Amino acid sequence: MKRFNLYQKLYVYFLIVIVVSLSSVGLFTYTKASRELDLLMRDQMEQIVNNAVHHTDLYLKTYERSMVSLLTNRSVKEFIDLPSERDEYEYYHYRSLIEDIGVDPLFIRNPEIETVYMISFAGNAVYYFNNVPDQGFEAVEVAEHMDYLKSHTGSEGELSILRSTILKNGQGQMLTLTRQIRGLSSPQSAGILAIEIRAADLSAMWQGIDLGKDGYFFIMDENGQIVYHPDQTQLDRQLDRQFSAKIAEAGEELFELDADGEKRTYMVRKSDYSGWSLVVSKPTKEIEMPVSSIRTTTLIVGFFTLVFAFGLALRFGKSITRPIQALKMGMRETEKGNWATIPLPDHRDEIVELMVRYNLMVNRLSDLVEQVYQAELKNQESQMERQRAEFQSLQLQINPHFLYNTLETIVCYSFVRDSEDISDIVKSLAYMLRYSVQTNLEEITVANELKHVMYFMVVLRHRIGRPFELDVEIQPEYLLHKMVRLTLQPLVENVFQHAFPDGIEDFHYIRINAWTKDGMFLVSVKDNGEGMSADRLREMRLKLETNRLADEGGHAAGDKGGIGMLNVHRRIQMVFGEAYGLRIESEAGRGTEIRMLMPASQ
Repeated sequence: MKRFNLYQKLYVYFLIVIVVSLSSVGLFTYTKASRELDLLMRDQMEQIVNNAVHHTDLYLKTYERSMVSLLTNRSVKEFIDLPSERDEYEYYHYRSLIEDIGVDPLFIRNPEIETVYMISFAGNAVYYFNNVPDQGFEAVEVAEHMDYLKSHTGSEGELSILRSTILKNGQGQMLTLTRQIRGLSSPQSAGILAIEIRAADLSAMWQGIDLGKDGYFFIMDENGQIVYHPDQTQLDRQLDRQFSAKIAEAGEELFELDADGEKRTYMVRKSDYSGWSLVVSKPTKEIEMPVSSIRTTTLIVGFFTLVFAFGLALRFGKSITRPIQALKMGMRETEKGNWATIPLPDHRDEIVELMVRYNLMVNRLSDLVEQVYQAELKNQESQMERQRAEFQSLQLQINPHFLYNTLETIVCYSFVRDSEDISDIVKSLAYMLRYSVQTNLEEITVANELKHVMYFMVVLRHRIGRPFELDVEIQPEYLLHKMVRLTLQPLVENVFQHAFPDGIEDFHYIRINAWTKDGMFLVSVKDNGEGMSADRLREMRLKLETNRLADEGGHAAGDKGGIGMLNVHRRIQMVFGEAYGLRIESEAGRGTEIRMLMPASQ
């Protein structure tokens, strides 16, 4: 039997997949065509509803301009300012004047206006009727009209559109355009102006809109109440919660909803002018009818194509995945430390050759890992010995200047005078030496370090010839906190060596403090000495970052290069890790602050 290599298999199978793909181009063509038809229908509905909103706003703005003509009428403003106890003649005078000058011309220009009326907050009201019988109202009814309109209008004079009427037997058939108006005597609103028009007149604007056999649109106000609907029985009906929630969720997109057992598609646009929402509705099946046959054909062709391609892919995949599965199982065993080889199949191709190479690799790696493990074990032992020796060497680096000067001080005192001061110096020095030569890695408390600093200050007082008190501001709860041995005293000594080069004055201070912050325990040594220049500060920070304990010629007897501070930094890192150590803040002429950073929870 002829054996095919992996390249030949890939070539044959991919050739078949390409042929099948070319025969399936129609599937994608039809799919794209159906999407284009959907977009076309969406654009059509969007254009219809946008035009309806635009024409409705123009329609309402026409009546608002009619109201503006009354607002600028001086007689209207004077009537609004009439007091509640007005003269009857004056009342009828203004009523006739407003009718002749303002209302009659308005009725002539806009015959579709049914009613115009004004009510002042003082209780004066005039009603004008067009194409309907005149009606009279009692004072109680006038007050009811004013209260209703005042509660539904804004005090700034903005236009409100209400589904209401003052006409008897006219409820549900009229729209009221109303706003609060001002008189002449005050900038505040003093009355109500209202115009009523028939809601049925809105339908005249939309007679040319074609929404198909079963399509329609309706208008609802901001409260979800239907203002216009081709079905008169739906007027003034409140939309149900499900429909309102769907409108809020969809925004300006199409959405579907069941209505009277039929699935319908809706699109909503809200007018910024009137606050109304215009809703276009068409049956979903009517929208999907042009693409239903295309989609059916596409699905049938796509189904058979997928079945055929899936069968080929399954056979092709098995020819590759079976040996790969064997390789995967072998690798899993290798991850567990079991260096097992993979059994080889009878045939030969590139994947089988890969399995052979894998077996060779496993055999060689098992030998190499054993060798590396032994070498790494020896290296770890050597590294731990080196770190232990480095730590002991660092801890035993005591500044020789301090010991030499102290011994010289003891000799001088012994010759000059017989004093107890020599005893204090010797005792303090003996404690410090015992404390310093302990080289174990265990941490000690802040209180221990402060005690060590106290003995150092006893010796230092005799060296400098004057008393100097440290400012210790550490709270009691931090005294038993753990820190590294012999780290606080070198920082205090460093201050005396570098911060006060011209001698110690009464205003000089050294302040020691401790606190916790962001999971860190900080111990601060701060002075008001001469500080560091910017270049010197950058140099010291670079040494701390690189752990350069000695460079530029070492540290001879007269060199004050800061080796004690770097020693402290390195020992803190060896105990707690590389994330900890010293941080320096300094400014020339204003002093220096050195902070030890250690973990807060130990």
